[in-house]
Amino acid sequence: MASSSAHLPLFLSLLLSFGIILCSSSESDLLLSFKASMEDPTLVLSDWSPNSSHHCNWTGITCSKTTFLVTSIDLHNFNLSGYISPSICRLPQLSALNLASNNFNQAIALQLSECSRLATLNLSSNLLWGTLPEQIGLLSSLVTLDFSRNRIEGQIPLSLGSLVRLQVLNLGSNLFSGTIHPPVLKNLSELVLLDLSHNPSLVSQLPQEIGGLAKLRWLLMQRSGLFGRIPKSLLDLHELEVLDLSQNNLTGIIPLGFGLGLLKLASVDFSQNMLSGSFPTDVCYGKALVELNLQENSFTGPISKIIEKCFSLERLQVQDNKFSEELPSGLWSLPQLKLLRAENNLFIGEMPDVVGVPSQLEQIQIDNNNFTGGISRGLGLIHTMYKFSASFNRFSGNLPGNIFDSPALSIINLSHNSLTGPIPEPRNCRKLVSLSLADNSLSGGIPPSLGHLPVLTYLDISNNRITGEIPPELQNLKLALFNVSFNKLSGSVPSPLVSGLPASFLQGNPDLCGSGLLKPCSVQPGGQHSRNTGFIWTVIVISIAVSLILISSGLLIVYRLSQSRPGSGKWKSVFFYPLKITEDELLMALVERNAIGEGAFGKVYAIQTPDGTHVAVKRLLNSSNLSFRTVKVEIKNLAKARHRNVTKLLGFCYSKGTILLISEYLPKGSLGDALRKPGFSMDWRFRLKVAVGSAQGLLYLHKDYGSQILHIDMKSNNILIGDDFEPKITDFGLPRVIGEAAYESSVASELGSFCYLPPEYGYIKKPTEQMDVYSFGVVLLELITGRPAEQPESRESVDVVKLVRRKVNVTNGALQVLDPKISSSEQHDMLEVLGLALRCTSVLPEKRPTIVEVVRSLQSLEPITQPPMLIVDGELP
Repeated sequence: MASSSAHLPLFLSLLLSFGIILCSSSESDLLLSFKASMEDPTLVLSDWSPNSSHHCNWTGITCSKTTFLVTSIDLHNFNLSGYISPSICRLPQLSALNLASNNFNQAIALQLSECSRLATLNLSSNLLWGTLPEQIGLLSSLVTLDFSRNRIEGQIPLSLGSLVRLQVLNLGSNLFSGTIHPPVLKNLSELVLLDLSHNPSLVSQLPQEIGGLAKLRWLLMQRSGLFGRIPKSLLDLHELEVLDLSQNNLTGIIPLGFGLGLLKLASVDFSQNMLSGSFPTDVCYGKALVELNLQENSFTGPISKIIEKCFSLERLQVQDNKFSEELPSGLWSLPQLKLLRAENNLFIGEMPDVVGVPSQLEQIQIDNNNFTGGISRGLGLIHTMYKFSASFNRFSGNLPGNIFDSPALSIINLSHNSLTGPIPEPRNCRKLVSLSLADNSLSGGIPPSLGHLPVLTYLDISNNRITGEIPPELQNLKLALFNVSFNKLSGSVPSPLVSGLPASFLQGNPDLCGSGLLKPCSVQPGGQHSRNTGFIWTVIVISIAVSLILISSGLLIVYRLSQSRPGSGKWKSVFFYPLKITEDELLMALVERNAIGEGAFGKVYAIQTPDGTHVAVKRLLNSSNLSFRTVKVEIKNLAKARHRNVTKLLGFCYSKGTILLISEYLPKGSLGDALRKPGFSMDWRFRLKVAVGSAQGLLYLHKDYGSQILHIDMKSNNILIGDDFEPKITDFGLPRVIGEAAYESSVASELGSFCYLPPEYGYIKKPTEQMDVYSFGVVLLELITGRPAEQPESRESVDVVKLVRRKVNVTNGALQVLDPKISSSEQHDMLEVLGLALRCTSVLPEKRPTIVEVVRSLQSLEPITQPPMLIVDGELP
């Protein structure tokens, strides 16, 4: 008997181990069944295989450290699509399922309610449709439920009220309709976050029961069809930190004592409603307020002086109301204030001299009020200020001499005031994009130093008393708007400033002359002739210098190529895919008849291997003398990129002076090739497909690839066209291969690339995502207009960004830029893309959308019958 007892622990241990083995086998089968129901175009789940390691080591899988059973599946942002199989509900310890940011296009399966142990269910940012089933209330263990950013419609199910453990409920950005039933909220006492935002088809009052959610910290209900008054029970949410009720139809006043009970409030947004009454005087009582948005309502009376005690306030927006009287003087100098928007009200008074001492202000907009007095000199002391707009007021006096001193300054609008005196010389504001001083009484000349501001794009000084000539320095600028009408200017207008601009922008200056104007310029003896002669000699000298540089560069390239001929040095090769070609065969095929293109980095060849496979070979100069080991590491990392909108790197060959980059070959060529063909024609659906696919490829490089890749040279020549017009981005990651300095030098030497470079390229030290977004915006403009980024027009080389911005500034100009070869039935979508392209090519990087926003915007224009990012065997679904 003792002997039997001694062996019992061993027997139980063996039995437990045997059970774990059986469960492990069963779980791997369930996961493989789950995988089989999905589409995985980027092969992120390639290690989900019966022949690979234990399933607990598979991508996205987390197991218990004691039972080795699956507890979590996290496959967010993996570009997956297909069907979410409820087979995973048979995993006995599954407590978390995260499939967010994929492309699942289906109704929500009723069987998901069988995942009874789930504490976290996140299916946000997919393409789910249909209704949210009542059975969702059976998931009684749920703590987090996120179905946001889908296409779910119908009523919010009453059964949600039974999820008493729920802390996060996010149903935002869907198509829910009907009312918000009080019983849904009554029992959810553990809620910390409630997001029902962006469900415009809801028609509901904000239930009184909202006050019972004592632990609520975030209440997000913007654009959710709310109407009626704000319930006083809202003041019982003592833990509330973020409140957003904007973009609804709320009426009445803000409840009295609003700030007294909500001491932790950091962000309040009541904007775009129909609220009335006075400014909430106790809103800063808790001393935690960072953001207050009251814009676009019908508030009246003054801004309470209590605002001077909001020392943590960073953003105040009260524009588009009926506020009146003076702004409290202490408001202008709040230590953390960054944004002040008070335009379109009835404010009066002067700007205090205390403005800017000290200050973190970045943006002041006080247009269309009744402010008087002078412009504060303190503005020039704010080194963080990038926008100051105070048009349509009654400011008077001279402009402060230091108004242009802020190095961050990008936008100044002081039009429609009563300012006098000269325009000060700009000094430190090399980021100035827009300067509008129209409709004042300014005098003196146009400062020539304006022509040295590298990103100045909009200049409007019309309806003043400006005298003298237009400085020739201004022709160096890429001006989309240049309006000097109705002044007292004289002399010749530089021809680049006339090209493409409406004549009305120069009218009212009878002494101006030039090509295309009513008054031609006659050749004057002496001064004018000597200036022209000097200009001609300058052009000649520059031309000779450029020619010498080009000849020297050519000789250097010839020398380097001669040093890297086959047989002149030792070659090393690395193939990431089986290529049935030897080094010698590859090198001998680099002849002129196989050349298919040439850019700043060298020639590209199309080569056929002995087994009939075609590959593309780009010959790069290794001018940085990077070692083989360095090049191998970088190219090997780039070769791991797996996306259908990114070209596949197959291998490379290396010698001391040359790198041969081998990639897949697409016989249809590039988008740039197509755009430059006479009579270019492409249906809008294919143009949109190229736009969506290219954006998805860029998103993958920015966000989804292991280590972020910034393209830096995104342009139509680097978008190859595959089967069914599926685009593929090429030439990504080249700075890693040839070195940053060599890459930047090559880009700068290629004239065609300048049209794609953002304005900040010349002065920013480190490339950013927003630089790629700008370049992609230029590509969108090419697709919309049907013309290359740069193309001769009326003997002037006008890039597409400059051309489009000039044309959209006139009546019906947006329609004029659309490619007339596209049917008028597509104009709505084309105008949507045009608006997106203009935002992408904003001169200010912070005003550009993210690449995620770009992809979503373009995908929203695709037909519903063709789900975004879904390709099956290279064919359209």
